[in-house]
Amino acid sequence: MTTYVITVPGTFTAEVGQETRARLGRALRPVDPHHTRMGSEQDLDPLTVNEDDTFTIRLAVDADTAPLAEEDARRLADSALRAVGLDDTEAPLGPAVVTGIDSDL
Repeated sequence: MTTYVITVPGTFTAEVGQETRARLGRALRPVDPHHTRMGSEQDLDPLTVNEDDTFTIRLAVDADTAPLAEEDARRLADSALRAVGLDDTEAPLGPAVVTGIDSDL
């Protein structure tokens, strides 16, 4: 099993205040990339929001393959968004991509 850092981009199409963003950050905490060596070295935050309301979610996912990690990360990101009350019309996600691999191999 390998730990992958997966990046999932998205866009807030509805008004998302600071409180909702903070709740989303807490919902993402169990898969925070800071728990990997890469995250500690690169100070990867689980949620980054830009001025134009685009955002990036970075997750640490354990999986056997990169495609499985991307699929799992997309599911986790979607679940966190739903947990704070945002659906796929208010926060559509782009394709998940591997942006790092944390392995002892």
